[in-house]
Amino acid sequence: QVQLQESGPGLVKPSQTLSLTCTVSGGSITTGSYAWSWIRQPPGKGLEWMGVIIYDGRTYYRPSLKRRTSISRDTSKNQFSLQLSSVTPEDTAVYYCVRETKPSTGAEFDYWGQGTQVTVSS
Repeated sequence: QVQLQESGPGLVKPSQTLSLTCTVSGGSITTGSYAWSWIRQPPGKGLEWMGVIIYDGRTYYRPSLKRRTSISRDTSKNQFSLQLSSVTPEDTAVYYCVRETKPSTGAEFDYWGQGTQVTVSS
């Protein structure tokens, strides 16, 4: 059974960098055919896909967030991380790490972390 768990500070000041780590168990982040994504949900709004790191290390980002977003990994710890720079209160959301697959009909997200609340406030 694949399990994902987010960790990191729950409060970040405006203009600083939001940093989160996802620890994966029950499956390797380097196994082919899977990718590892970050998705967030602001209060009262829908889910927003932020970006992904593929099993071979390639990354892709939502165009509107690409300038501020970086996803990396530590294969020795089976972890991947999110960094979002220059944050504003609009970045306040519940952040999820997710396993992603790509069937012919589009991406699917089969395993999710519980999510972690991050608030941007001074």
